[in-house]
Formats: sequence, structure tokens, C-alpha cells
Amino acid sequence: MAPYFGMTGGWLTFWVSVACATDMTLFGYDQGVFGGVVVTQDYLDTLNLDGPEHTSLLGTVTAIYDIGCFFGAVAAFSLGEMLGRKKTVLLGTTVMSIGAILQITAYGVPQMIVGRIVAGIGNGLNTATAPVWQAETSKAAWRGKLVVIEMICNIAGFSLSNWVTYGFSFVEGPVSWRMPLVLQFIFIFILFGTVPWLPESPRWLIAHGDIVQAEQIIADLEATTVDDPWVVTESKEIQWAAQFERENGMSWTDLLKGKTGAGNTSTIRRLLLGAGTQAMQQLAGINVTSYYLPTVLTQSVGLGNSLARLLAACNSVSYLLFSLIGIPNVERWGRRKMMMYAAAGQCFCYLMITVLIRYNELPGYSGSKQVASASIAFFFLYYIFFGIGWQGVPWLYPTEINSLSMRTKGAAIGTATNWIFNFMVVEITPTGIQTLGWKFYIIWTVFNASFVPIVYLFYPETADRTLEDIDRLFREDVGVLVFRDKDAVCEKRPAKYVEYEQNEVRRNSSVVGAGAGAEAVKRRLAGLALEKDDEEGVGGGWTRHEEKV
Repeated sequence: MAPYFGMTGGWLTFWVSVACATDMTLFGYDQGVFGGVVVTQDYLDTLNLDGPEHTSLLGTVTAIYDIGCFFGAVAAFSLGEMLGRKKTVLLGTTVMSIGAILQITAYGVPQMIVGRIVAGIGNGLNTATAPVWQAETSKAAWRGKLVVIEMICNIAGFSLSNWVTYGFSFVEGPVSWRMPLVLQFIFIFILFGTVPWLPESPRWLIAHGDIVQAEQIIADLEATTVDDPWVVTESKEIQWAAQFERENGMSWTDLLKGKTGAGNTSTIRRLLLGAGTQAMQQLAGINVTSYYLPTVLTQSVGLGNSLARLLAACNSVSYLLFSLIGIPNVERWGRRKMMMYAAAGQCFCYLMITVLIRYNELPGYSGSKQVASASIAFFFLYYIFFGIGWQGVPWLYPTEINSLSMRTKGAAIGTATNWIFNFMVVEITPTGIQTLGWKFYIIWTVFNASFVPIVYLFYPETADRTLEDIDRLFREDVGVLVFRDKDAVCEKRPAKYVEYEQNEVRRNSSVVGAGAGAEAVKRRLAGLALEKDDEEGVGGGWTRHEEKV
């Protein structure tokens, strides 16, 4: 039988995307399902967590999942490079299955905590690996869209969990919270049914010396042959990057000692940029509401349990629909603008939430009901801004900004950063709402305001670049304050990188000679054609038109 059931090109990329998207859907489902579980009376009674005296323990049982995710992401540092992308995802899915079973069968806090940690370890392995696998098997023109689609699937899983827990809230007994936990096995079975037969990352294979298989996978993903000059060019680019990193890259010991490395690889800086997007995502306050929106709506706004669950479920649908805006625009607007504009919108929303809840909590204020209702609209609007700008980009950016040898480590550090900040936010939220009241929301207003200048000053653009373009940018020693470098911040691929690739394709065409090779050269060069475009062009009015495959 032909590999991949005979699929190549777009269909093969589609199925890799299905596997990665399923992984992220499972992540979203797991993230959202406990928001409904923690307000289910049978769960609180069974685990003896009911009452204000158990608020801190309830937060710990919920948040401990993120500690497991942190250690899973840390484990991906070494396992991801040793096992490869596919095997790491399969290992993570197996570990998640064990954790899910422990949670489903729990009758006490200790078993539930163990189940949460084990499931978190599996999810940490997966979430540190799936975006890298997707990025390394995608074209530059598709990479951003596909990873954003993954994160939209994450929102879809989150939305599904909200509706599932709302539906089961009308059921009495253990099934009201155990069955929502059981349903995550739907996604686990899909992963076990797709990942084993899909291609490994060609970049990982080249880094580990399997050039022949890697070139065949590159050709299959492009629906062409291994003698296509573009395949030869791509393989040589990756081989060169891998060799450069072997000679100039850094060990963990060097990183911990604060060394910056030789050859202008900018290793530490790139690690910090990638991890920074993940830290900012959590400090934007998303998991104040993702894990606890029903709790926020009941305690801060004053709604009843059933209405709070229903609004949380409706909000998740709005979140999902507006996040679709990110798919066509992640390349058009670029990563920088999406993060900056969304952070400004999120800051405004949390500012309004703070003011409105302040008046809602003001003793004797006659309009408390009206301001409480108004605050709900800004919770909805916050999710819209976050879904467009901050849901997908922080997961995409670490896979792009880090070099080949550091890509797994960089994605794992970014994911670990996400989870440790996630734990902090989820751990403090129940106590923060209970003790600080409306003042708790000032924290997230300030954080979101700070993200706009941080991104503007320090973050290079990665949209419409190949991963090797980004390596070249840092080898050129781009300054820390990137806003002053036009090539570093423009949304379109700089003309000098397109010209370099054209020259390499022409040079490598001599390797395969005439005939089919010549036709492949013409096709590839047509895909890289530079056309004058006064409105959108960069580097003297030039813009790149991607080949349609």
C-alpha cells in the first residue's frame, strides 16, 4: 500500500492538521470542562469541597492540572527531540488517557489530584509538540493559518465542554460531572486513529541524519518529486541550518550559565521572545474566565447558577465565531498587529468590567442590577478580542521564532511558561474574587495595557516568512528594538529573502538537469514571482505572490 493511503500535497497537510487540531480540541475541552464541574453539587459533595472554607482547596484541585501540564512541557524538552514529533504526541495521548480514567473514577480529593496531574503531564507533552509538528510540515503561506485553525479548534473544544456541562447540569447524581469527563475519549480515539500513519517532521528527520526520508516527505507534502529543485533547495536550507546550529547552538548548561552562543544565533533572546508570548497570554486574564466564568458570574455579577452556566456556554459560541476572523488575517495583518490591537481591546474590556463591578458591589447603589448586567457584555467582548489576537499567535510564535535545533526546546519552554502562569492565575482566582472583589480585575487591566508597547518595541514579525528566513534575520544581528528595522516588522516577506530563494532554486536546477527538472524550476519560480504593487509592497514596492498548490 502507498504511504499515507496515497495522499500527497494538500490532502496530506489536511490530515496532519486534523491530528494537530484534534489534539488542541482535547486541550480546549479539558480546559473548559472543569469550569462546569466545580459548580456541580454532586462533585462538591462527593469530594467534600462544598462551602467557603474549601475555596482554596477547590482552586488547588482545579489548578494542579496546570502543574502537570508544566512538567509535561518540560519533559518535551528532551523527549520531543529524542522520540520525534509523532511518537511524543502518541505518548502524551496515552498518559492523558490514564489521567482521565483516574479522574472519572475518583471518589476523593487525593485520587482526583493524581488524575489531574497525570492528565496534565500528557497534555503538556502534546501541547508542546503538536504546534511544532504542524509548523514543520506546513508551507510558509499556510503555517500561520493552520496553527490558528488549531487554536480555533481549541476554542471549539472549550465551547463544547461548556454546552456539555450545561446540559448535564439538569441531570442528578454522579453522571452530571463524570460523563462530561468521559467524553474526552472521543478525541483520544481520533488521535490514536490518525497520528500513527502520518508523516514525521522532515526538519526533525534531517536534524537526526535521515535526509532521504525527509526529502521524500517534503516532496509528498508538496505533491511533487524528490528531484524537484525546490525540494533540493529546501532540503539543503534545512541541512545548512541544522549544521549551523550544531556548530553554534547551545546546550542547556550553557543556557543556564547565561551564555549567548557563537555565530549570532541569538538563542536566549529568541527563547525569551517565544516564552514571552505565552506568559502574556496568561497574564491577559483569559483563564480568570475560562476556568471560572460561571463562578465569576455568580460571585462577582450575582447571577444564579443555571443562568451563569447558560451565559458561559453562549459566550463560548461567540468566542468561537469571532476567533474565525484570525484565520484569513493572521498572515495579512501579521503577528505583531494582531497582538497589539487585541491587547488594547482587552485592556478596555477589563477596565469597564472593573468599573461596573465596583458599582455593583457598592452598598446601597440603586443601579447595581443594571451595571452588573452591563458588565456581562464586556466579558463577551473581551473574549472576542482575545479570540482574534491572543488565542492562536502565542502558540504559533515560539515555533517560528526559535531556530531548528532549539525549536522543540523553545516550544516546550513556551508551553511550560504558559502552564506555570496558567497555574498561578487559576490558583489565585477563587481567593482573589472572594477577598479583593472588584479590585481583582485591576490586575488584568494593567497587564493588558503593558502588552502593547512590549510587542511594538521588541517582537519581530514572522508572518509570510519561511522558518529559514527567520534564522537569517537573527544571523544578520537585528537590534533588540526591532520597531526601527523595516524588514523585521513588515507583514510581507522582504524582497531580499525572495530573491535569495529564487537564486538558490536556479542554482539547484543544475543538479537535476533539463526535462522535468526544468519544468519544476519554471513552476517554482513562477510561484516566487515578484510583481510591482505600490499599495502593499515592501522593499521598494515589491510583494510576493505565493504559489497555489
